[in-house]
Amino acid sequence: MFSTTIKRLSERRDASGDASADAGFTLIELMVVLLILAILLAIAIPTFLGVTKSANDRAAQSNLNTAFLNAKAGYQTGGQTYSQVTVASLSTAEPSLQFTASNSTGQGLISVFPATDGNAIVLAAFSKSSNNCWYQIDNPSGNEGAVAPFAAHFQMNAATVTVNTNTPAVAGALTFPDSQAGTIYVEVKGDTNAADCSASVPTVGATATNVEWTTTQFPAL
Repeated sequence: MFSTTIKRLSERRDASGDASADAGFTLIELMVVLLILAILLAIAIPTFLGVTKSANDRAAQSNLNTAFLNAKAGYQTGGQTYSQVTVASLSTAEPSLQFTASNSTGQGLISVFPATDGNAIVLAAFSKSSNNCWYQIDNPSGNEGAVAPFAAHFQMNAATVTVNTNTPAVAGALTFPDSQAGTIYVEVKGDTNAADCSASVPTVGATATNVEWTTTQFPAL
């Protein structure tokens, strides 16, 4: 009798174990897992997008520096004038990048405008993910005439912008100082219209939020 009872209890225990082994997740367990995944995605997606934007901005700046070095080499070998620095000459010197006389549509496409008198050059690159337009301007002698896109001062829609100042954007034409010797670095932040990111016709679009220029390095708006 006792052995029969023990046998039945063992059978029930084994059956209970088998049932537990085959059992699936409960609805509550599944909901908890989905909630955890949603929280992780909510944290990860903004971080990923922020990293992507920052990486594209850095790529635009790096590409401008590369283009600038090649343009400067052309300036030196051409008798200290930018007249011979063209889209074609830069494309030959730096085949890893693309160059255009029109506007930039991405960080790998550099917009180029050598001043008509050869004293200065403007380069521009558009960061697609952040909608930031970056400019690098070189005026070695500070002797560029007041011919667009140059003027007496750095101006945004005819309003003077002070160096190293984070200034709220005002839609309109962007002009660079004609007597500032050396290199100028500019960021127009948040302009969703890539057509505005042009070395020959630099423009601050209606969606732009801030503008800053420096003489030492690219701004960090």
